[in-house]
Amino acid sequence: MKRLVAPLILAIAPLVADAQERPATRSIPIVEEDPITLDLSGRPAARSADLPRARWEYRRNGPLWSRVALSAVNTHGAALLKVVPKDIADWCPAYPDHDAETRAAFWVALMSTLARYESTWNPRAVGGGGRWFGLLQIYPPTAEFRDCRVQSGTALKNGPDNLNCAVRIMAITVPRDEAISLKDTRWRGVAADWGPIRNDWMRRDMQRYTKRQAFCRPLSEVRPKRRP
Repeated sequence: MKRLVAPLILAIAPLVADAQERPATRSIPIVEEDPITLDLSGRPAARSADLPRARWEYRRNGPLWSRVALSAVNTHGAALLKVVPKDIADWCPAYPDHDAETRAAFWVALMSTLARYESTWNPRAVGGGGRWFGLLQIYPPTAEFRDCRVQSGTALKNGPDNLNCAVRIMAITVPRDEAISLKDTRWRGVAADWGPIRNDWMRRDMQRYTKRQAFCRPLSEVRPKRRP
């Protein structure tokens, strides 16, 4: 019996030693969390009801840009609301019939579609070999000439500041020329400072965008038709 026990003890001893040296398995902590809800509808976030339609509205900063542009037009850009450009029928046929609030919505829409061609809605964009800056690609000497609050290229890469400056510029050139994109001996209105409006197909695309907005369509087109 002693002959059997001795070898058995010798065989088990390494296994016991190995078990003593091996660290205990670590348990993974369990964190209780609320269930994750996924939006699989594919729909963009709803636009705030108090903001006009704008071509940048689904961009990350789009709602902010719309609010800034709207505020700028209603303050230092108020001259835009008092004039009816000679070529407004090409941009917003219903504009002459609207009050200041609805007219302001048109200028926000115009800036948003212009920014598409100026910067593809990139507030940090720099074009013209380092000459034009921001959402609406403003030339710093123009910002200085028009007495904008910000006048450097770096400052014009701030979206709200760029829009405020753009409104200040338009509030001078549009009432002066009574135009958005007319040309006689030179380009007038907004087109005096922004090149994309001088391009035929870009201008037509911008006009299509603004003209299809409810605030630019004649009342007869947007009023619900009487049921037969």
